Amino acid sequence: MSANVGDAAPEFTLPGVAGDVRRDYSLSEYRGKKVVIAFYPGDFTPG
Repeated sequence: MSANVGDAAPEFTLPGVAGDVRRDYSLSEYRGKKVVIAFYPGDFTPG
């Protein structure tokens, strides 16, 4: 799959943590808002 600038992102859900509570985050929750998504290899690793 490839994407171009201006393409809509596909729907996806990722696990996360809000405070001490684990929860899933879905891209659709943020529809209509500006979103920055950053991926990194893992905690305590150079990135």
